[in-house]
Amino acid sequence: MKLNELFENTDSTVEIKGIKTSSRDVEEGDLFVCIKGIGTDRHDFADDAIAKGAAALVVSRDIGEKSVPVIMVEDTNREMAYIARKFYGCPDDEMTMIGVTGTDGKTSTSTIIQTLLTDEKCGYIGTNGVLCRGYEADTPNTTPDADKLYAFLREFRNRGCEYTAMEVSSEALMRGRTKTIAYDISVFTNITSEHINIHGTFENYLHDKSRLFAQTKKDGYCIINGDDPNANVMIEASVGHVLTYGRKEEADLRIVSFDIERGHTPIRFQWKNEIFEVDSPLLGEFNVYNLAAAILVMFAAGYSIEDFRARIASLAVDGRVTFIPTGKEYCVMVDYAHTPNGIANILKLVDTFGFDRIVTVIGAAGTRDPYKRPLMGKTICDHPKTYGIFTYEDPRNEDPADIADDLTRDIRDYDNYEIILDRREAIQKAVDMLGDNECALILGKGNEDEQILKDGPIHFNDIEEARKAIEERNKA
Repeated sequence: MKLNELFENTDSTVEIKGIKTSSRDVEEGDLFVCIKGIGTDRHDFADDAIAKGAAALVVSRDIGEKSVPVIMVEDTNREMAYIARKFYGCPDDEMTMIGVTGTDGKTSTSTIIQTLLTDEKCGYIGTNGVLCRGYEADTPNTTPDADKLYAFLREFRNRGCEYTAMEVSSEALMRGRTKTIAYDISVFTNITSEHINIHGTFENYLHDKSRLFAQTKKDGYCIINGDDPNANVMIEASVGHVLTYGRKEEADLRIVSFDIERGHTPIRFQWKNEIFEVDSPLLGEFNVYNLAAAILVMFAAGYSIEDFRARIASLAVDGRVTFIPTGKEYCVMVDYAHTPNGIANILKLVDTFGFDRIVTVIGAAGTRDPYKRPLMGKTICDHPKTYGIFTYEDPRNEDPADIADDLTRDIRDYDNYEIILDRREAIQKAVDMLGDNECALILGKGNEDEQILKDGPIHFNDIEEARKAIEERNKA
């Protein structure tokens, strides 16, 4: 696309091959948009972008004369989504767009939706990356910046996808990354206090989450967890037709009953006065709710239960409730739970297995929401069968010892925890101290492949480390 096709206020016909917001990613022929972040102003990197081959710049302040065309706009952050959407040919108009938001459950619900629709028809964007059949990419954010987001959407459509199921984070909604998307179906999983360092107050966080339902088409559907205490906030914000799920009698899709068993969960639902049953391989009450949300999405998209029932048996969510084989009478599990609510839910699930003790390894991300840390520690150590090992988790520029201090602030007089800052040592200790019918629960990262330290990211995967720890213990 030529620059004057993208912007009406220029006569330049320079060819634009891509859009980038980070000078590190710029390639020959790219348009570099100088957005502003919390601690970084990309205007300061304009010369770096030009040196790497940027064909033109978009700015919102004077940066002087440059060797490439410079387009001035009032606010680069606000314009970014519009620029990317136009450049990539509005791929969101060519697919059914499904957005999922909530404190917990976004990844699982989005993944379930993709599985029920099939990865041939549906692309996924979220914490576990960017996926459709034959295509896979990484994203540093749950919801990518608009330049990457629209590139992914175009890739999906070019590969034949008819749907996109994407996680929509509160920060993305607040910063307008997805504001140009009119969602066909939006989903609310639940909300508890999180990201207060970004939003300032819980009320702001709640409001930013609700933006998704105001961005839903009038003839679209807003799928709401009616059992959540803040469901009405989402319902009031909803532009589309509201459908609720949950255990209440008035729910459109009612969870009638379920039994959590080793390896599967039989569930009975009620929809339009008819009862139907499914047998899910996903464990935990929280996954009953996640599946309910996904089933309602399928109904909203025009499918019947018989259209996708067989696919329920193949449901799996990478890095969630992942059992690592031990070959012995002890258990090791890895899960992504990293909020007080998520931790409580996973402990509730593990309780159903009847273990005599649960040794829990967990940290808290550096420079992220320190307000929740004491509650995380207390949630773990208040559990009658739990022993906590507190360690680092993406400490970034924070001292891991300070993070561990926050996690243990309200449990100083407890005797069922210790601090081992080295995560590898913490995992090994947890596995080594297990007896028969005891479980090591490694939380916070799921199947993510890196830890972000002060000097940058390193490769580190909890599932890999758990396997190594089991091997070390079993050969001892």
